[in-house]
Amino acid sequence: MDTKKKHNWLYLFLLILSGEAVFILPFVLARVFRPTVLEVFNLTNLELGTCFSVYGFVAMASYLLGGPIADRFPPRKLIAIALFATALGGLVLAANPSYFVLKVLYGYWGFTTIFLFWAPMIKATRVWGGNTSQGKAFGFLDGGRGLVGASFGALGVFIFSLFIIGAVETASLANRTEAFNYIVWVTSAIIVVIGIIVWFFLKSNSIKEEEIQIQSISTHQIKTVLKIPSIWLLMVIILCAYVGYKITDVFSLYAKEVMLYNEVKSAEIGTLLLFIRPIIGILIGFIADRSKTTLWLIISFILSILGSLLFASGIITPTSTTLFLVSILITVTGVYAVRSLYFATMQEGHIPLVLTGTAVGLISIIGYTPDIFAGPLMGVLLDNSPGELGHQHVFIMLASFSLIGLLASVLFYRLQHKKSANHN
Repeated sequence: MDTKKKHNWLYLFLLILSGEAVFILPFVLARVFRPTVLEVFNLTNLELGTCFSVYGFVAMASYLLGGPIADRFPPRKLIAIALFATALGGLVLAANPSYFVLKVLYGYWGFTTIFLFWAPMIKATRVWGGNTSQGKAFGFLDGGRGLVGASFGALGVFIFSLFIIGAVETASLANRTEAFNYIVWVTSAIIVVIGIIVWFFLKSNSIKEEEIQIQSISTHQIKTVLKIPSIWLLMVIILCAYVGYKITDVFSLYAKEVMLYNEVKSAEIGTLLLFIRPIIGILIGFIADRSKTTLWLIISFILSILGSLLFASGIITPTSTTLFLVSILITVTGVYAVRSLYFATMQEGHIPLVLTGTAVGLISIIGYTPDIFAGPLMGVLLDNSPGELGHQHVFIMLASFSLIGLLASVLFYRLQHKKSANHN
């Protein structure tokens, strides 16, 4: 029994490790080092947002095509290949590509991080959670991914400060570019190592790979999934939650432009958020398994609305550090909690385990469209109204989407409550 338990925890640990490592190059580095990335690659906020948008367009097709593949082949092989392919992109990033090549690179990452990776990761997590621990499984996954992201962020800040000559404010662009390239090289090497470990060790001892695989891919599985009402509500919930998650990208920029922090201090704010994420994920996972997961979705969206309204109100100034940190805490608690829970509701939504990959693919086509529009939209809002006003507009956008997510969560809760009553 002990051997089995250890094996299962290793399985979850590898899912967590790979689940964040694959997104470090396209997203985490840009989140933690946003001001540096803009300078090194000579980008505006809109241009960086456009790179994310290209990623999003490729990801949309990858969600649809990759979902059924996740139901056909073992997760460990698909995940490992995705990690190797993503790390290859790091070689291009470290070569300081032009804006055009950067857009192509983000399109490539849209394929490598989603087509062979996303649905297999969600399916494998659902397998680990079984019938009774879905909240814990997805809470641990997202919280753990947050911890891995924070560790990469902290490592990045350490490497950056190590190679910067003198004070960061006076360091030349060439020096900052070199320091950033070292971060990319180290990150890419770590991703390759994780891929090798996953290939050999990501095996569940509680269920055989064949038991969660279908024999062939057909349109029948797509039609079956689309008839499930909770699928459509999850599309809206994830879309709104993901807008919130994308907006956490601007906190380090907010720290620099509104709170007037330097580049290292603003990067530390970005890293701090990554350390908050695992705490929220793990706590909400335990809590959700002891009550209704959908109820906690509702509470989380309410917190997200409150936090975003604090930022949108304009009451946060460079001298109100405590209010700034409290507002961040409220906002990201809501954002990270929703993110930890939305796939945990698949069990409550009566989505068959064997069709999880297909379901995740279909939900994600709509749910992750913010990859296409959120980056450019935030870029336009920030560039058109420089400084605090642009940030206020971004947080009004967050409050609006959180309200829609709240309404969809209430409908989901009522739908499952009604089904439970009918079963009784």
